[in-house]
Amino acid sequence: MATLFLSSYTASFAQQIKIVDKPIVFDSTRVRLSLEYLKNRHDIVKSTPTIEPKIIVLHWTAAKTFSSTFNAFNTAKLPDGDRKDIATVSSLNTSSQFLIDRDGTIYRLMPENYFARHVIGLNYCAIGVENVGSRDFPLTPEQLAANEALVRYLTAKYPIEYLIGHYEYTRFKNTPLWKETNPNYQTGKDDPGKDFMEKVREDLKDLNLKGAPQQKNN
Repeated sequence: MATLFLSSYTASFAQQIKIVDKPIVFDSTRVRLSLEYLKNRHDIVKSTPTIEPKIIVLHWTAAKTFSSTFNAFNTAKLPDGDRKDIATVSSLNTSSQFLIDRDGTIYRLMPENYFARHVIGLNYCAIGVENVGSRDFPLTPEQLAANEALVRYLTAKYPIEYLIGHYEYTRFKNTPLWKETNPNYQTGKDDPGKDFMEKVREDLKDLNLKGAPQQKNN
């Protein structure tokens, strides 16, 4: 289980953020597939599908509604024929710990320290925050405020070191945090957009969170 750093500050801040619990299915099938993913993809053997959070990864859904994203996550296995780019390595469905709607409502889809498949190489230590939107359906000011509030809440509760956008995840390759057993397995990402990440980082600079490692020029 992840260690919780509870304090008077954490308790106080928790009262300032509203999180709606709307759990997706986390049944015996998702538990089994999560444990298999941890073993086969991250080379980590565990008896429970939990993580020790060190990274927060911000995403966008590429879908226009909360319900379509929730329904997509709400099965343990990827639907047949869906996401062929990732289905070849595991039938575990994608998901995230949090999903933020267009109006800034924060939904918690599972316990914060449960395993979710949302970022290659880093799932075992990363909390995912999905936002309803896309490049053509830009994230809203309400979502920006909600992401910032959620990051503050999570960093007060867990020993979070990094805050990244999904598009930055491959920069952890060749670092101790990267745990993907197939060095050629990756997908191209651009979420949640560089402009959004710049705004988040500017407003949260007091937290002194690290970004993704800088890429080295060959």
